[in-house]
Amino acid sequence: MRIAAIGFLNPTPLMWDFEHAPQNEALASRYRIDRMTPSECAARLADGRADIGLIPIASLPTTPGLQILPGCTIASKGRVRSLILVHRASHPLKKLRSVAADSASRTTLAYVRMMFHMWGNAEVPFLPMAADLDAMLERADAAILIGDPALLALEERHNRFERSGEELLYLDLAEEWRALTGLPFVSAIWAAVHHGVSSSSSLDLSVAEDFILSRDHGLAHIDALVAEWSDRFPIPEQTIRTYLASNIHYVLDEECVEGMRAFFRMAAEYGVLPPYTVAVPEFAAR
Repeated sequence: MRIAAIGFLNPTPLMWDFEHAPQNEALASRYRIDRMTPSECAARLADGRADIGLIPIASLPTTPGLQILPGCTIASKGRVRSLILVHRASHPLKKLRSVAADSASRTTLAYVRMMFHMWGNAEVPFLPMAADLDAMLERADAAILIGDPALLALEERHNRFERSGEELLYLDLAEEWRALTGLPFVSAIWAAVHHGVSSSSSLDLSVAEDFILSRDHGLAHIDALVAEWSDRFPIPEQTIRTYLASNIHYVLDEECVEGMRAFFRMAAEYGVLPPYTVAVPEFAAR
């Protein structure tokens, strides 16, 4: 089975068994893993180049025939650090004239669209750009960064101020969403196309179990993941540990399912996404 996985730091606990002994060899006989951005994962599922993908939830209404695999998510119930809106302190949210948007995640952009409705600036244009904060702020009043570029921007904020003298505000989008709605910020889930996984087959249960066990083993090995990523990612070990152990929530529990339902309901009301009904198998709360 062809798996489209996200190449950022945040899904690494979900991928533990696929990358580490003793389970990785057995799983390699069943799955082929490719890594990419969240939006690319969704595109692979949509055009048939993948059977399962870790996709932004905003892709579900526009990709017919997908089913949500139970158990796993990338979400946050408070501060997340890797989803930020950066804007000049001299430009309040209601007065922003343009937003440079990292297009790697469709879901984050949908959340931010809705938040701008709530902030009273519903018509502000989004300009798709690569994730480079300096370049983004040369073209727009604000910038949306996700994933590893957002983490790096937070680490570099003091250096940037020393370099530029420009006062910027860094809004944590999951924290803002929670403050506005009381809901968790659910970013991504594992989804499968029906020809790859049948919703009523024993294969479906076996595949779901593989991904849930990998998540559980990853969460039990956070220190090992911190050690691995501290060698390749220029942020402090404690920041990586807090991010994986506390900032990201990996269990698709009932609060996250309800958060998804509310997200799609509001997205349809604001005209951000087509209507969509969330359906998750019963053992999603494992």
